[in-house]
Amino acid sequence: MNVLVFASRKGGSGKSTLAAQLATYIAGPTRRTLLVDADPQGSLSLWHGLRNQEELTLKRGVRNLAETLKEAKRDGYEWALVDTPPLKSPIVAEAIKHATLVIIPTRPSLFDIAALQDTVHIARELRKPYAAVINAAPPKRGEAEAPVVADARGALNALKVPVWSGQITHRGELSLSLSTGEGANEYEPGSQGAEEIGRLWTALDRSLSAIHNAYKKARSSAAA
Repeated sequence: MNVLVFASRKGGSGKSTLAAQLATYIAGPTRRTLLVDADPQGSLSLWHGLRNQEELTLKRGVRNLAETLKEAKRDGYEWALVDTPPLKSPIVAEAIKHATLVIIPTRPSLFDIAALQDTVHIARELRKPYAAVINAAPPKRGEAEAPVVADARGALNALKVPVWSGQITHRGELSLSLSTGEGANEYEPGSQGAEEIGRLWTALDRSLSAIHNAYKKARSSAAA
């Protein structure tokens, strides 16, 4: 089972938004998906309550995440998306411990980049794959990123933090779609917001395939 953990110590980085938006690409009749809302604010739960989709279920305020994920795997879930609180807490560390991949949303600002480093430290300590996603960014001018985005990307590269080559731009369809219990690809198919989330999903899917292949090679080498 793939476990995507959305983590960042900075509030408002976009963890719940990305979890909800990506869930609309992942969940389907052949891909049962579980949302785990471990954030007391409950944004993901609010969005899920507006939605009606059998393949996408939610558990909130989980005390024993390990058992919840184990049970989900037994029940045939292929994906779990875990939203965490904007804190440096045992809950976040526990979630990262069970992650296949840790997604760290960050706005292109000094405060966000500084806060991101705590999450990176936990992921590195637990030897878990992770990647930063620049979120709520100013729009590009043609193919050129806004200077603040370029600076943020440079800072992440200097910190040796893997960062997605694209960006999620601050767009109306991303927030408006959530208010109807949808994702941007459902609310306004073909919109720029939907296309950006689609590109992010494609990149994550490729990363997960690479992670699983690396695990298989490591097991084969250990068994040889």
